[in-house]
Amino acid sequence: MRVLAIDTSNLVLSVAIVEEARVLGELTTNLNKNHSVTLMESVSYLMGQLGIKPKDLSGIAVAKGPGSYTGVRIGVATAKSMAWSLGIPVVGISSLQALACNAAGFDGGIVPLFDARRGQVYSGLFRSGQNASVEAELAERIILLKEWLPIVSQQVGEKPLLFLGDDTAMHRETIVEIVGSQARFASPADNLPRASHIGMTALPLLADAGSPHELMPEYLQVAEAEAKWLAANKQ
Repeated sequence: MRVLAIDTSNLVLSVAIVEEARVLGELTTNLNKNHSVTLMESVSYLMGQLGIKPKDLSGIAVAKGPGSYTGVRIGVATAKSMAWSLGIPVVGISSLQALACNAAGFDGGIVPLFDARRGQVYSGLFRSGQNASVEAELAERIILLKEWLPIVSQQVGEKPLLFLGDDTAMHRETIVEIVGSQARFASPADNLPRASHIGMTALPLLADAGSPHELMPEYLQVAEAEAKWLAANKQ
């Protein structure tokens, strides 16, 4: 089974093709380009380099959020369209879970985060599982970072907390102030989500995937424009 994996949920663009026990190829950039322009170019380039045609794909996996509203929509819409046109299954994987996979094997709490503005972050708490996987310890949410840090600190007890994500840098001072020596920070390379993790996570789920039309983004909050509309039209 060969799976195309896509992540455009944040500034990073990552595409990969994986099979059961191998990553056949992966392309990841962090240049803040327009994903709507570069995504299909990247997919075409990677497949061309590997000599793989669309008919060779058995499924598609995509980061379904949280993250940038526009980025998530681009990835999910592209994955659904490709899956529908090729007649193959598609699976959505949490963007936070995919990032947390970079820390599989870490003995402590794994805390991926994306900045959500106004002191808020999208985050979750994960722990290492079997076979280089990660498992959710606390549900993903959008929350003020100052409220989130005591929660994850208490949850793991005396174990360390590893923070991942490019946005960690802007919150590092707050993290150290609240959790102190419990905090660990990932390397620059491990701060970037990898589509190969999305593909590998999706492999056992594709057999039970429903219609491509059933896949929906998971933003964890409504868009600002939608929130304003709801407020203005509240009965």
